[in-house]
Amino acid sequence: MKILLLLFTFCLLTSLQSRAQYPNILITSTGSPNEPAICMNPKNPNQIVAGSNLNFYYYSTNGGYNWTRATLTSTYSVWGDPAIAVDTNGHFYYGHLTNPSGSYFIDRIVVQKSTNGGVNWNNGAFAGYVPPKQQDKEWLCVDRRNNHIYMTWTQFDRYGSSATTDSTVILFSKSTDAGESWSDVLRINKKAGNCVDEDETVEGAVPCTGPNGEIYTSWSGPLGLIFDRSLDGGTTWLADDKFVTDQPGGWDYGVPGIYRANGLPVTACDVSNGPYRGNIYINWTDQRNGTLDTDVWMIKSTDGGNTWGTVKRVNDDPPGKQQFFTWMTIDQVTGHLYFVFYDRRNYTANQTDVYMAKSTDGGETFTNFKISETPFTPSSSVFFGDYTNITAHAGIVRPIWARLNSGTMSIYTAIVDFPTGIVKINTLAPEAFKLYENYPNPFNPTTKIKIGIPSKFDKSVVKLHIYDMSGKEIRTLVDSILESGTYEVLWDATGLSSGVYICKMTAGSSGELKESLKMMLVK
Repeated sequence: MKILLLLFTFCLLTSLQSRAQYPNILITSTGSPNEPAICMNPKNPNQIVAGSNLNFYYYSTNGGYNWTRATLTSTYSVWGDPAIAVDTNGHFYYGHLTNPSGSYFIDRIVVQKSTNGGVNWNNGAFAGYVPPKQQDKEWLCVDRRNNHIYMTWTQFDRYGSSATTDSTVILFSKSTDAGESWSDVLRINKKAGNCVDEDETVEGAVPCTGPNGEIYTSWSGPLGLIFDRSLDGGTTWLADDKFVTDQPGGWDYGVPGIYRANGLPVTACDVSNGPYRGNIYINWTDQRNGTLDTDVWMIKSTDGGNTWGTVKRVNDDPPGKQQFFTWMTIDQVTGHLYFVFYDRRNYTANQTDVYMAKSTDGGETFTNFKISETPFTPSSSVFFGDYTNITAHAGIVRPIWARLNSGTMSIYTAIVDFPTGIVKINTLAPEAFKLYENYPNPFNPTTKIKIGIPSKFDKSVVKLHIYDMSGKEIRTLVDSILESGTYEVLWDATGLSSGVYICKMTAGSSGELKESLKMMLVK
């Protein structure tokens, strides 16, 4: 009997440990999708847009719980490498490659725009049309100060060529009119690569912006990981390629069961108002610990890219397992770092989970957690693409990845939320939307604010902001998708002067519900 009880307990614990804490949401299993991208609208986190190869887009109006799938079209053609960004007006941009009939393969980079949450897209505008050169592996970012859109990518003289006369370079272009047109291309790297699309090719330039409009990017190539920056909106760049760190084994490497793998870098900058504002982070993978031990790495700069710290290992499992296809983002409300990657720490025979890592201390330490509900086994005959992706805002995090089930490719996300400073105190939904009186009031320096969300507004975006009497916003306490129920939010007003402050709560798809109250801070 004791043996049976022990066996039952062991099986139960194994089952519980194998389950993900985060609900997995199937986005699509139609059209052999791969290489997914995802982006959340900070003005309305319920609005999320995703894309995948070769020409698919998906949109959600309820924070990623449900998705609508459609095919992206353009007279320029749509041919993979989806990259999605959103501007300060909540307009989305979908960058991609082309393969036009009667022309040559990947002849330009096209960016299409949606003004209604990804439901419809315009025909797009293009950059990098330099016949007969070929344009590949683009990415986008938006400068929040002026809504300018920046884009970097790789140009091939002749894709796949091993001729010494053919080379690759990193190009830059920008749009200052919300994607209606793009500037002439500018080469930003000094050391060119070859055109083989392997370790000696320069690739992986993902741009980001700094707090004062700086533009940062990095890429892989024959020199290792290289960094570049512009301090004048992309007009001028560093006079020399700036070496960051080596990439042992190169960026093009093999992973068992994967058709093609790479360790190309992702660059991001903290523009939050948190303690790590201005930090630049680069995330990548390589095989410095051996071909059977691919790992996820990160390095940071705290001085605008002038100097770089030590390389840190993001995955926290014992040595000897594979972690690959990483992507990183920064929650620009909290300054927290989030990483997503494939992970084989729990299995053999190429079984693969999806993990995330989180850092709340500026990339000094990392917490790893599994987000896939079940493992899958990829096949080296099935193309997965070259990347995963992840988006985050105010503790709402949505990773995206491809997986193989019974020979069918599919795209998934997970519901990963980290509400900050908010506790659910009652699951029973109130009858009406309610902002209750804070307690204590007057207070010094902390007070608790209670809010009620009725069933009608289950999974609504709820925002709680603090203003002073001049109307200046002091704090964002809540900007999250909340289920119905009653919540308590702690506000710590340490550092603020005595006086009257206004707490304003909004909810609903367009913030149509509004409540406010006055609070007295007395020191």
